[in-house]
Amino acid sequence: MSIRVAATLGLVELAGSAGATAEQLAAATGTAPSALRRLLEHLVAIGVFDRDAGSGTYRPTELGAQMAEDAPEGIKPLLDINAAGGRAELGFVELLETITTGTSGYVRRYGREFWADLDASPELRRSFDAQMNWRFQVQAAQIAERFDWGRFSELVDVGGGDGMVLAAILQAHPGLHGRVLDLPPTAAAAADRFAAAGLDGRAGAVPGSFFDPLPAGADAYLLSDILHDWDDEHARKILTGCRSAAAPDGTVVVIESAGAAGTAMDLFMLMCFGGRERTVDELAALAAECGLVLRGSGPVADGRTVLEFSPDLGPSMR
Repeated sequence: MSIRVAATLGLVELAGSAGATAEQLAAATGTAPSALRRLLEHLVAIGVFDRDAGSGTYRPTELGAQMAEDAPEGIKPLLDINAAGGRAELGFVELLETITTGTSGYVRRYGREFWADLDASPELRRSFDAQMNWRFQVQAAQIAERFDWGRFSELVDVGGGDGMVLAAILQAHPGLHGRVLDLPPTAAAAADRFAAAGLDGRAGAVPGSFFDPLPAGADAYLLSDILHDWDDEHARKILTGCRSAAAPDGTVVVIESAGAAGTAMDLFMLMCFGGRERTVDELAALAAECGLVLRGSGPVADGRTVLEFSPDLGPSMR
């Protein structure tokens, strides 16, 4: 928690390489100098800050520098209590209730679901979108290159955020057109991204929810890191929506960790969303309940598996 508070207060950025005294940092952060000094001393003890005995200044160590806003490790959003990721992880204090009842600890802590929290706070939503971009900064190019997107003419990225993955796919496959569907603020950010990338003639953004009817008739619908956010009932609704919107010979492409994310992420999905990480077999079984048949699966990015589904047309139509 001391590291989370340090990240939230921006102590690494404020101290910089030159360092700063506890009084200077307290004045900059609006905190109590004596209390902040005790926090800083603990950060020194755990190797996050160093203290210069002569000047009394504190400066981040190499380890502590990873908390900086522009650090390549990109972990600050997961620590900053005011960002979507850091705020969500504090829901783990309700893990006993989650394990006891099977319900979301996030709701118990904050009084509403994670997605409702984002709707109520534009700043939280922006931090969430930025966190998703960080997660896909390497994987987006891999996803674009390691799957045969070029055989499709139109792709709908369902819940595709601000368009980072779709933009990478379209840039790698010049004959493909695509649209992102996401909630209005995020869809607007996707439209800006496409325009900046020179893709506005081939890419579009549709404001909406994936629990409502989807834009119909595309030959492929992508669900990238979507299903693990939801319990089976909601995941079935999302898959059924894609199945209903797809052209008769359409394809539903699902990208998930498929077990590679590990047990900690599985617990996070349970605590935060009531969701879960699923294996390939579990995803295939879930999709089968929605009239979708698994046609193939395989690695598509670091820690990501792609699953390709097509509508189950029945024995007489296959």
